[in-house]
Amino acid sequence: MKKQGVGIAVLSAFLLLTACSNDTADSFEVPFEGEMTHVHGMGYAGNDNGLYFASHIGPKIYRDGEWFETADNFYDYMGFNATDEGFISSGHPTADSDLPNPLGIQRSVDGGETLEEIAFQGETDFHAMAVGYNSHDIFLLNPAPNSLLEAGFYKSSDEGKSWEPVSASGITGEVSALAMHPADSNFVAAATSTGIYFSTDAGETFEAITDASEVGTAVHFTEDELYFGSYGTTAALVKYSFENEEQETVNIPDLPEDAIAFIAQNPNDVSELAIYTLQGQAYLSEDGSQTWEALLQEGKTD
Repeated sequence: MKKQGVGIAVLSAFLLLTACSNDTADSFEVPFEGEMTHVHGMGYAGNDNGLYFASHIGPKIYRDGEWFETADNFYDYMGFNATDEGFISSGHPTADSDLPNPLGIQRSVDGGETLEEIAFQGETDFHAMAVGYNSHDIFLLNPAPNSLLEAGFYKSSDEGKSWEPVSASGITGEVSALAMHPADSNFVAAATSTGIYFSTDAGETFEAITDASEVGTAVHFTEDELYFGSYGTTAALVKYSFENEEQETVNIPDLPEDAIAFIAQNPNDVSELAIYTLQGQAYLSEDGSQTWEALLQEGKTD
């Protein structure tokens, strides 16, 4: 009986190890270590606390102190926006994909394992696009005419089923980033070569909230505030309260000859804030920007 018990225990351990191995092999996420290039968006996608970086070859994810990447679908995501369900993005598929190029606007609720077309697949690559984290409303700059839209700014309040032209009067300069409030789509922001612009009427009109000498580099909404990155004589991160229009400079790491490209606050933990820079640096603060941990240096995980 003892030998039989030992045999069963060994068999159980073997089956458990085999199951774990198969789970790992079948997982859409695998460990990542190395270099990440051409990041075109960053955010906490879904409810798994993963910080997603939309790289040139698929998402890279930082979660609980570890790096992961997708095992397939190495798409070049552009205009990437995290949502409470996953992400919405534009971009380009891989050469071996069955998807048309460009992607138009796609939605994923499983970390990029599958995509669902929202609009303009095979027609347009949207670089400047904002999506409400909870509302899923969309605000974008269409770069050139397609089958439905002329060039210009548009919004959708039904997840891409219909589109309305938006004046976006007041915006000047080349648009580098757009952001929309998580739930109230009246609040929209833009970063351009001439500064940061803020709208309270769903993008119909914008007002500059930075000096003319500042270049806008990044915008990100939380529930009560707008975080924006700018560059005058040095990189800066500012928190703008749209209730009283006050601005507060936020402590950031030293960024010589660099500027902030993307900002993301963890919706499940408001003390957690992440930034990604134009030179490929990424930093994470878990104490309300008092201290910062380097996640990437020149695009590398180590």
